[in-house]
Amino acid sequence: MSRAALLVLADGRFPAGGHAHSGGAEAAVKAGRITGAESLESFCRGRLHTAGLVSAALAAAAVLGMDPRQLDDAADARTPSPALRTAARKLGRQLMRAARATWPSSELDALARAFPKGAHQPVVLGLTARAAGLEPVDAAHCAAYESVSGPASATVRLLSLDPFDATGVLARLAPELDRVADRAVEAARRAVSGEGADALPSASAPLLEIAAETHAAWPVRLFAS
Repeated sequence: MSRAALLVLADGRFPAGGHAHSGGAEAAVKAGRITGAESLESFCRGRLHTAGLVSAALAAAAVLGMDPRQLDDAADARTPSPALRTAARKLGRQLMRAARATWPSSELDALARAFPKGAHQPVVLGLTARAAGLEPVDAAHCAAYESVSGPASATVRLLSLDPFDATGVLARLAPELDRVADRAVEAARRAVSGEGADALPSASAPLLEIAAETHAAWPVRLFAS
């Protein structure tokens, strides 16, 4: 295993398309739910323990060798919003292009053939981590971090928030991120050991789902989701 591969995969400059998505922050800013660093931290904390936990578990299960088609079905079932499902598959397709160029893998090739329009991003992320020789906890950390780093970066643009304040939010959430990653890996191991996809977390954030549908209908948006 090369731990440096995790740095490459988690780097915001990795060409996976995440910069075009705000993780719900754009809708939250417009609704007045994010107005500064304190409310951004609350938003990110909620997202970490819901969407972040689910994504981290899906990614960890993919590293452990669980059938990616089954995982994609599980991701669909945990994403009620059609807009969020579309965004997740678009991100998955973009990540797949970058991943296959960076860490060629027959498993990635097979997933790309099975889902020409894109599999859910956390599933692709997990198979990418597997191709890079990373561990389940690495993939879980990467997915969990993405769930909060996207909104934090977007809020810098949306509110002209001081980047130091946004980074401080991520630093304060770091201990919780570690715990979420550990929970995700534990659930993934149960799923792979025989309990199946039902063992994976299904934490929900209904307001994120509702806001995503509203955001998708905006005539003018800075971010795709």
